[in-house]
Amino acid sequence: MMLAALAAFALALAQTAPPSPPQSAQITFSFEHPQLDPANYTLLIRQDGSGHYQSTPGPGPNSTDGIAGAPLARDIEIRDPLLSAFFQTARSHSFFAIACEAPNSHVAFTGKKTLSYSGPEGHGECTFNWSREQPLNQLADDLMAIAYTIDEGRRLATEHVHSRLSLDAELEALQEAVKDRRALELENISPELEAIANDDAVMNRARNRARALLNGSASKH
Repeated sequence: MMLAALAAFALALAQTAPPSPPQSAQITFSFEHPQLDPANYTLLIRQDGSGHYQSTPGPGPNSTDGIAGAPLARDIEIRDPLLSAFFQTARSHSFFAIACEAPNSHVAFTGKKTLSYSGPEGHGECTFNWSREQPLNQLADDLMAIAYTIDEGRRLATEHVHSRLSLDAELEALQEAVKDRRALELENISPELEAIANDDAVMNRARNRARALLNGSASKH
């Protein structure tokens, strides 16, 4: 009787307990190029838009512009419509469980790119320099543009402390990158841009560029 009562109680508890939350889908993008700085980095993007960026600097000497490479780990956030486009591409390409490298493409090496997906619907991974699937090339370009933005935030923070006269040229280059879609999701470096825009010790032209970038404009001032 006691065992039967305990079994009935356990069954009732299981029936009334809230269901477990569904597993969240996520995309991971890894990039490797030993001659670049950073030499490798990983972007993790969850379906709710939260994510994480982590990089390792190149093994070579410091860059000629004086901004030394440094490891970087930073939480990020990706918004729609870009976020939805990422997951739509993953699902329309078998969750990356495909042979995606373009054979005999004769495209110069631009970096080893690995896309992986995990979620309740499936999982997969593919690696390429240049993909036979153009949407995957576009996805990689957009993810590299996000990584560029995050690392640019590190550079701006360094220059703000150690080389304020370099900020105008750095911000001009960032404006050009935004125009060309080589820099995306600038909201992730808004603290760095705001710090520059509000610093009276920074030349006005650089402050104006930072404000323009914060306002979603890449126009020159």
